[in-house]
Amino acid sequence: MSVADPLIRRLQQLIAADAHRLDLLRAVRSLALPDAWIGAGFVRNAVWDALHGRPAQVPHSDIDVIWFDPLHSSPEHDAQQEARLAALCPGPQWSVRNQARMHLRNGDAPYANAIDALRYWPETATAVAVRLTEQGGIEVAAPLGLQDLWQGLLRPAGAFAHRKKAQFAARVGERGWLQRWPQLVPVDDEDAIE
Repeated sequence: MSVADPLIRRLQQLIAADAHRLDLLRAVRSLALPDAWIGAGFVRNAVWDALHGRPAQVPHSDIDVIWFDPLHSSPEHDAQQEARLAALCPGPQWSVRNQARMHLRNGDAPYANAIDALRYWPETATAVAVRLTEQGGIEVAAPLGLQDLWQGLLRPAGAFAHRKKAQFAARVGERGWLQRWPQLVPVDDEDAIE
């Protein structure tokens, strides 16, 4: 994806206009974790709110901080980073996971870096992350693209792309996405799955 991509620019503008999300991005950047990003609902929910004509809601959960460092991949180290973030920005439910170990939990081959790990996330619309650059710009990581996110498509990815439709539908139902964002469209055509 090129930085000239209009979908990247749209996402950068959306995040840049959200003071609360910028505060959370600053907090993560201040930890100086290698290859660190915020993804999942932090990005996805802002876009889906925009698609539904709503102002972005202040994120309190589904704030997935991913980073990559094989030398510090213990769950205890992640817990320490969560505590640091909670001290910097109390309120949100931070989830910090070093992607250098997450392949073990997911049954995948080792990930090369944090962006590579995003390729294995459950939905294409969720496999997007952002971070602040040192200059204050917003960098976007979307190894599966941004089209599904901006089109409101719920398409399985990673291991979910090979599971039964019922399992993916159950995940969507458990998350309550169609109730909160009724214009989303689940993609259940197995031929359409990448």
